[in-house]
Amino acid sequence: MENNYDDIINLPHHVSKNRKRMSNYDRAAQFSPFAALKGYDDEIDEAARLTDEKWDIDGERVTDINEKLLLLKNTVHERPLVKIVYFKPDGKKAGGAYLTTEAHIKKLSEYDRTLILDNNLTISFDDIFSIELKN
Repeated sequence: MENNYDDIINLPHHVSKNRKRMSNYDRAAQFSPFAALKGYDDEIDEAARLTDEKWDIDGERVTDINEKLLLLKNTVHERPLVKIVYFKPDGKKAGGAYLTTEAHIKKLSEYDRTLILDNNLTISFDDIFSIELKN
């Protein structure tokens, strides 16, 4: 019985005279997986990233923050040191994060309703959760 490959089965393995032999690493790379959906993994990671919701603050806390902002307005020329807990909205999805910073007040703008600190951080009055005056 004659097989389809009887004419070539015993021939020597072909070695090219024009090209060098491919390394095992390069040969294996031909079969490595590829990203069929470019950016999909990044989107999955972004969706899995957690954010906090902005808390509603009660009237007593609002009063306390307003009193401290008034005090800061009157002493901004002294560049007082403050510790502020504030909400930073996330630029990519709903929510954000509560952060704490300690710095000197550089400017207080009632018009823009912002505090500008000496570390060049600008915080909206509406995002302030607490202010602690340091001495």
